[in-house]
Amino acid sequence: MIKCFKYSLVLLLAGAFYNAFAQTPQAGAKLDKATILLGEQTKLHLSIKFNVKDKVEFPALADSIAGKIQIVSSKTDTLFDKGDVSIETIHKSYTITGFDSGAYVIPSYAFKTTTGPVFTQALTIMVQPVAVDTTKAFYDIKQPLAIKYSFLDWLRDNWPWVVGTLLAILIIAGIVYYIKTRPKKVIIIEPPKPKVPAHITALQKLQELRDKKLWQQEQVKQFYIELSEVIREYLENRYAITAHEQTSEEIFASLRFMDITEENKNALRQMLILADLVKFAKEKPLPFENEQTMDNAISFVNKTQQAYQPQTDKQEGNK
Repeated sequence: MIKCFKYSLVLLLAGAFYNAFAQTPQAGAKLDKATILLGEQTKLHLSIKFNVKDKVEFPALADSIAGKIQIVSSKTDTLFDKGDVSIETIHKSYTITGFDSGAYVIPSYAFKTTTGPVFTQALTIMVQPVAVDTTKAFYDIKQPLAIKYSFLDWLRDNWPWVVGTLLAILIIAGIVYYIKTRPKKVIIIEPPKPKVPAHITALQKLQELRDKKLWQQEQVKQFYIELSEVIREYLENRYAITAHEQTSEEIFASLRFMDITEENKNALRQMLILADLVKFAKEKPLPFENEQTMDNAISFVNKTQQAYQPQTDKQEGNK
């Protein structure tokens, strides 16, 4: 009974000791090669194994170790224990080299942890000089080699630029050739049509209106509307007044100082006033009044038409 108790106590203490040891951070340092030649490189490895719950601060290394060993580069890796993911290992490798022969001590480095600092062991690295064979004679320094660089060599190195330049030249030449040789668009300038005199246009429209026989078909109002439009258009073209936008009284006022006889003014007044009465006051003229109004309109246009002035050679030259 007492022996069983002792064995159990021993196992319990051993397990507690093992757990405490396993949870304590463990730091290490090693060299790939402890002896190197001048200028040769090797790697210094620093690592620490700890519980992921702990906080660890890696030691900061300067650019050189012991003043003679140069640090060229570094790389950091992090690994987790496959059997226990709570255990993490941080490994950092430094590529180092030396250019002065001798033995140099890589000091112990301290990792700061939550349980206190953990130190690596100190290491020694030997830097040996390169052996020189003194039995051989000395030779002069070789002169720089002359390398032949022909046009073909240059063309092989710069062919993309050459091809690109040639393509650009061909494209520009093609555009210029197309612009110079493309068929020219022939622009046909038609001579301006001679302007039809205002009285000719008015007489044609009056004849067309007479041929419609509107008032004979009980379309008296439409007859006077179209008659009034023809006369107003004639007045605009003949006397340069805005007859379409003016009332009958305003038209008479605009023509007051024009070269129109009283007879023609009275004929115009009769046409426009009668047209206004039919359009706005529903006046119904007698058939002879409709015919007389048409005759007055034709007579007014004929009597007030602008005299024809033939072009002289001097006028043609001024154009």
